[in-house]
Amino acid sequence: MPLHWTIDPRLKLFVVKADGFVDFAEVNRMLDEMMEAGVHGYRKMFDGTLGDTWMTPMEILSLGVRMRSIHSTGPMGPLAVVIPDDKNHLVARILGILAAARRPMRIFSDPEKAWQWLDSTAVRAHVPEPPVE
Repeated sequence: MPLHWTIDPRLKLFVVKADGFVDFAEVNRMLDEMMEAGVHGYRKMFDGTLGDTWMTPMEILSLGVRMRSIHSTGPMGPLAVVIPDDKNHLVARILGILAAARRPMRIFSDPEKAWQWLDSTAVRAHVPEPPVE
Protein backbone atom coordinates (compact mmCIF):
# COMPACT_ATOMS: atom_id res chain seq x y z
CA MET A 1 0.00 0.00 0.00
CA PRO A 2 1.57 3.26 -1.09
CA LEU A 3 -0.51 5.39 1.31
CA HIS A 4 -0.15 4.97 5.05
CA TRP A 5 -2.34 6.91 7.43
CA THR A 6 -2.85 7.26 11.13
CA ILE A 7 -5.63 8.86 13.09
CA ASP A 8 -4.93 10.24 16.54
CA PRO A 9 -8.17 11.35 18.24
CA ARG A 10 -6.27 12.58 21.31
CA LEU A 11 -4.26 15.05 19.20
CA LYS A 12 -7.06 15.57 16.65
CA LEU A 13 -4.59 14.65 13.93
CA PHE A 14 -4.86 12.74 10.63
CA VAL A 15 -1.50 11.96 9.01
CA VAL A 16 -1.03 10.51 5.53
CA LYS A 17 2.33 9.50 4.05
CA ALA A 18 2.83 8.44 0.46
CA ASP A 19 5.56 5.92 -0.31
CA GLY A 20 5.58 4.73 -3.91
CA PHE A 21 3.05 5.04 -6.70
CA VAL A 22 -0.34 6.17 -5.42
CA ASP A 23 -3.33 5.14 -7.49
CA PHE A 24 -6.94 6.29 -7.70
CA ALA A 25 -8.33 3.37 -5.67
CA GLU A 26 -5.86 3.93 -2.83
CA VAL A 27 -6.77 7.61 -2.47
CA ASN A 28 -10.46 6.67 -2.45
CA ARG A 29 -9.81 4.10 0.31
CA MET A 30 -8.07 6.78 2.34
CA LEU A 31 -10.97 9.21 1.82
CA ASP A 32 -13.46 6.47 2.81
CA GLU A 33 -11.53 5.90 6.04
CA MET A 34 -11.37 9.63 6.73
CA MET A 35 -15.14 9.95 6.23
CA GLU A 36 -15.93 6.89 8.35
CA ALA A 37 -13.70 8.12 11.18
CA GLY A 38 -15.28 11.58 11.11
CA VAL A 39 -11.98 13.46 11.22
CA HIS A 40 -13.03 16.40 9.04
CA GLY A 41 -12.11 18.94 11.70
CA TYR A 42 -8.79 17.36 12.65
CA ARG A 43 -5.45 18.85 11.67
CA LYS A 44 -4.24 17.00 8.59
CA MET A 45 -0.75 16.34 7.28
CA PHE A 46 -0.24 14.89 3.81
CA ASP A 47 3.40 14.04 3.16
CA GLY A 48 3.95 13.19 -0.49
CA THR A 49 7.72 13.53 -0.51
CA LEU A 50 8.23 9.82 -1.28
CA GLY A 51 5.14 9.42 -3.45
CA ASP A 52 4.32 9.60 -7.12
CA THR A 53 1.30 8.79 -9.24
CA TRP A 54 0.21 7.59 -12.65
CA MET A 55 -3.35 8.82 -12.19
CA THR A 56 -4.98 10.25 -15.27
CA PRO A 57 -6.16 13.86 -15.35
CA MET A 58 -9.75 12.55 -15.21
CA GLU A 59 -9.02 10.50 -12.07
CA ILE A 60 -7.37 13.50 -10.42
CA LEU A 61 -10.34 15.69 -11.31
CA SER A 62 -12.72 13.05 -9.93
CA LEU A 63 -10.80 12.99 -6.63
CA GLY A 64 -10.92 16.77 -6.50
CA VAL A 65 -14.70 16.73 -6.94
CA ARG A 66 -15.03 14.13 -4.18
CA MET A 67 -12.81 16.15 -1.84
CA ARG A 68 -14.82 19.27 -2.59
CA SER A 69 -18.04 17.41 -1.65
CA ILE A 70 -16.45 16.46 1.68
CA HIS A 71 -16.09 20.18 2.44
CA SER A 72 -19.89 20.45 2.62
CA THR A 73 -20.09 17.90 5.46
CA GLY A 74 -18.86 20.31 8.13
CA PRO A 75 -15.94 22.48 9.19
CA MET A 76 -12.56 21.39 7.86
CA GLY A 77 -9.46 21.34 10.01
CA PRO A 78 -6.10 22.82 8.99
CA LEU A 79 -4.16 21.06 6.23
CA ALA A 80 -0.41 20.91 5.56
CA VAL A 81 0.63 19.37 2.24
CA VAL A 82 4.24 18.42 1.63
CA ILE A 83 5.09 17.97 -2.03
CA PRO A 84 8.50 18.22 -3.68
CA ASP A 85 8.68 21.21 -6.01
CA ASP A 86 9.04 18.95 -9.05
CA LYS A 87 5.70 17.23 -8.26
CA ASN A 88 3.49 20.32 -7.86
CA HIS A 89 2.17 19.92 -11.40
CA LEU A 90 0.79 16.46 -10.55
CA VAL A 91 -1.55 17.69 -7.84
CA ALA A 92 -2.14 21.33 -8.80
CA ARG A 93 -5.86 20.81 -9.55
CA ILE A 94 -6.53 19.01 -6.28
CA LEU A 95 -4.62 21.63 -4.32
CA GLY A 96 -6.73 24.35 -5.92
CA ILE A 97 -9.92 22.56 -4.96
CA LEU A 98 -8.68 21.94 -1.41
CA ALA A 99 -7.77 25.61 -1.06
CA ALA A 100 -11.45 26.51 -1.51
CA ALA A 101 -12.34 25.14 1.93
CA ARG A 102 -12.50 27.64 4.78
CA ARG A 103 -9.53 26.48 6.77
CA PRO A 104 -5.83 27.18 7.12
CA MET A 105 -3.89 25.40 4.39
CA ARG A 106 -0.28 25.62 3.32
CA ILE A 107 1.92 23.78 0.86
CA PHE A 108 5.50 22.93 1.83
CA SER A 109 8.50 21.22 0.31
CA ASP A 110 10.02 20.54 3.75
CA PRO A 111 8.16 18.17 6.14
CA GLU A 112 9.79 19.70 9.22
CA LYS A 113 8.50 23.17 8.36
CA ALA A 114 5.06 21.71 7.68
CA TRP A 115 4.99 20.12 11.14
CA GLN A 116 6.12 23.36 12.78
CA TRP A 117 3.27 25.21 11.08
CA LEU A 118 0.68 22.50 11.84
CA ASP A 119 1.71 22.43 15.52
CA SER A 120 1.65 26.21 15.93
CA THR A 121 -0.80 27.75 18.37
CA ALA A 122 -2.41 29.82 15.62
CA VAL A 123 -3.15 26.75 13.49
CA ARG A 124 -4.32 24.64 16.44
CA ALA A 125 -6.84 27.39 17.24
CA HIS A 126 -8.60 26.55 13.94
CA VAL A 127 -9.43 22.96 14.90
CA PRO A 128 -13.22 22.97 15.25
CA GLU A 129 -14.84 21.37 18.25
CA PRO A 130 -16.86 18.24 17.47
CA PRO A 131 -20.62 18.75 17.30
CA VAL A 132 -22.55 18.22 20.53
CA GLU A 133 -24.86 15.21 20.33
